[in-house]
Amino acid sequence: MPSGGRCPDCGSAELVEESHYSQSQLVCSDCGCVVTEGVLTTTFSDEGALREVTYSRSTGENEQVSRSEQRGLRRVRDLCRVLQLPSTFEDTAVAYYQQAYRHSGIRAARLQKKEVLVGCCVLITCRQHNWPLTMGTICTLLYADLDVFSGTYMQIVKLLGLDVPSLCLTDLVKTYCGSFKLFQASASVPAKYVEDKEKMLSRTLQLVELADETWLVTGRHPLPVITAATFLAWQSLKPSDRLTCSLARFCKLANVDLPYPASSRLQELLAVLLRMAEQLAWLQVLKLDKRSVVKHIGDLLQHRHTLLRKAFREGTAEVEAQKELQEQGQGQGQGKEMRSSSLDLPEGKRPASPALLLPPCMLKPPKRVCPTPSVSTVTGDENISDSEIEQYLRTPQEVRDFQRAQAARQAATSGPNPP
Repeated sequence: MPSGGRCPDCGSAELVEESHYSQSQLVCSDCGCVVTEGVLTTTFSDEGALREVTYSRSTGENEQVSRSEQRGLRRVRDLCRVLQLPSTFEDTAVAYYQQAYRHSGIRAARLQKKEVLVGCCVLITCRQHNWPLTMGTICTLLYADLDVFSGTYMQIVKLLGLDVPSLCLTDLVKTYCGSFKLFQASASVPAKYVEDKEKMLSRTLQLVELADETWLVTGRHPLPVITAATFLAWQSLKPSDRLTCSLARFCKLANVDLPYPASSRLQELLAVLLRMAEQLAWLQVLKLDKRSVVKHIGDLLQHRHTLLRKAFREGTAEVEAQKELQEQGQGQGQGKEMRSSSLDLPEGKRPASPALLLPPCMLKPPKRVCPTPSVSTVTGDENISDSEIEQYLRTPQEVRDFQRAQAARQAATSGPNPP
């Protein structure tokens, strides 16, 4: 008999335990009252008072979680452990997943969207803690479609009202370049292709900053730009051994995927470098192309800011420069002759102005389909409305004839019907 227990009906302390099938019951031996029956969940105070707690009043019903939500929570924790995130990140991602799952639109969504929701919560947590993680990395780990992932990501951010800062480009470069398999010799990477990680990262950052200053990053996915910049940085450190290596082979050696627009970003970066090379005195005598300019990337990056100002101009700067030349040219005719002779230009002509520094979408705008005008065939049998008939009446006689015709028509319609 348990100590301290009494029957709630008669107050007797003679309580005995009896088994009813597989369920044990506590029964008063004096009056036969069943003290406890069907106990599923109890609290410490209820056990002390020997009171039964039904399942509907217990905490078990309120804490019931569906199998789909349990599976998603496990995947959130597993993904955080795979990425080796701190425990605080894991707790935050789990909380976001639970908040998002409460919404009916998410709870009733397809299984593919629920799988993507796991990565969205982890990515939001990493962005809020300034942890360098890309959307492409999450999609690779989850085997998810990038379009579905990005759409779900924006929906969750709007649904939960979260403030998610954008990822720092420098941190993204460090994280992405750190995954390249080019920093130690192996069976798949020859010794001449192995590069020091710090040197390669430093030059890649400079090239990415150059791309950012020349509008090559704005409004675009950053990974193709970083891939092209990393390839140029890797080639420029040992150009004699690496100029023959293509971008596709470089990505294969580095064990990374080749983004589709990376080749276009590479050509745009090389075009910018060629424009900058035209401003260096010791490179003007060389006929550089997109392949040989890679050898001089170190010199170009060293004087990057000065060369950019010379190679590209802005509209306001050009107007001011023209005004200064006009003011100076009025009283310095001899200076004009010396400048024209030094530049081997005929008198009265200026050298060509540098190109405008504009985004690529403005330099090469997409072609718009011109709508074909609708061809209307005029046969002459079309009905002429009363409002347009006056445009076809030329002489006063035509006007009088038209008025008589209208009067006759009205008289015919308003007359009495024949018997």
